[in-house]
Amino acid sequence: MRERSSVAELAESLRSEVNRYSEGEKLPSSRDLVERYRVSPVTVSRALAVLAGEGLVVTRPGAGAYRARPPRGAVEPGDTSWQEVSLSAELSAEAVPRTVDASGVLATLAAPPPGVIEFNGGYLPPSLRPERALAAALARAGRRPGAWGRPPIEGLAELREWFAREIGGRGGLVGPSDVLITAGGQSALTTALRALAPPGATVLVESPTYPGMLAVARASGLRPVPVPVDTEGVRPELLAAAFRATGARAFVCQPLFQNPTGAVLAGPRRAEVLRAAREAGAFVVEDDFARWLGHEDAGALPPPLAAEDPDGVVVHVRSLTKITSPSLRVGALAARGPVLSRLRAIQVVDSFFVPRPIQEAALELVGAPAWPRHLRAVAAELRARREAMTAAVQRDLPAPLLGHVAVGGCNLWLRLPDGLDEDTATAAALRAGVAVAPGHPYFAAEPPAPHVRLSFAGVASTAELAEGVRRLREAWGA
Repeated sequence: MRERSSVAELAESLRSEVNRYSEGEKLPSSRDLVERYRVSPVTVSRALAVLAGEGLVVTRPGAGAYRARPPRGAVEPGDTSWQEVSLSAELSAEAVPRTVDASGVLATLAAPPPGVIEFNGGYLPPSLRPERALAAALARAGRRPGAWGRPPIEGLAELREWFAREIGGRGGLVGPSDVLITAGGQSALTTALRALAPPGATVLVESPTYPGMLAVARASGLRPVPVPVDTEGVRPELLAAAFRATGARAFVCQPLFQNPTGAVLAGPRRAEVLRAAREAGAFVVEDDFARWLGHEDAGALPPPLAAEDPDGVVVHVRSLTKITSPSLRVGALAARGPVLSRLRAIQVVDSFFVPRPIQEAALELVGAPAWPRHLRAVAAELRARREAMTAAVQRDLPAPLLGHVAVGGCNLWLRLPDGLDEDTATAAALRAGVAVAPGHPYFAAEPPAPHVRLSFAGVASTAELAEGVRRLREAWGA
């Protein structure tokens, strides 16, 4: 069982047990709890810390844990209903209401309840993260001279050079001066959309696409207009037509292992996409989130669009978060021409800069011998997980659910069979002990059919993958 599940289960057991004690009464010792629940001392310590944070117990070093006394004279909650009028009045004056729908993002960030298999996550599990290398990198970074000082606004020069090589190749079109270090990919997307389109403007997006980007666009007052994607990426003829019909000045895409479909933009379409944007006087925001998530059998990957763009059409987004840890929020924006000044200004106003110790740690990590080993290990494991989940879906679930299977990324995109809607499917899956992501948040308009996204990134093992699909078979009556 995963440690976080053990902690949550023990905390729940102790939470009900605490009610049997009077105020100030001592709870059983940590040793007693270890023996009774057959968990580690660390699990006991963390579970007690959870209860202490909830105000249920008080821990005293060397003495133990005690039932806490409830706070006296608690303040009555105020009346916040006035905010509904205030916020609605603000929205009514806007051309496009800046609503913030975080449901699609929260579906991938929320930790599942104990015992639930996580098919809706987007990050690597602890067993696949380079945690020892990260710890060593952070320790080395903290000892660097000036590590705790203010970094350059654009980011550390060495880190910008590294990202420039990764994006444009050695001696390519992207140089260090074209790169800004950001606090992860989500922050970079936010900066890019705010820089490229004013509130009320249209932004073209793939359909389906990443819900977090749709949330950013709508929160910025933009109108996302969908352009359909097939197994070879966005359809250029529809993209060109959308530019003409809407006058949009930005198109957001994921050319490599698109989320959620896994599509890779086909060779002939790459030039057509850039040409359509150039003729429209528009930018292409290239979210290259899966560059380091290619599987062992993926072969040579196509270069980023930014590496083949001499005219500054592409604003490139890259992040280290997916391939390392949810908490290593270091990414990059790459752009050429006057737009870089606007990106820089918006980022400075929003966040000043990315903390220097985090940048130093990222630089230490990608320069260590452990870095290429980590990339190879993840590539091999993602292939094994993809093959295991694909085989389980084809064996246990009704056809035709599974379409395109990508050799990169972390997802399978399933169309639900006739008669099974998304709400029913996701609720039934959760009751059976599996968390899946419904498909509708991935569409900017009405979905053409019900879908769910299954991620094989966050589970503990291939055995857990098989068990999760077996549970889905029971939940969906297959």
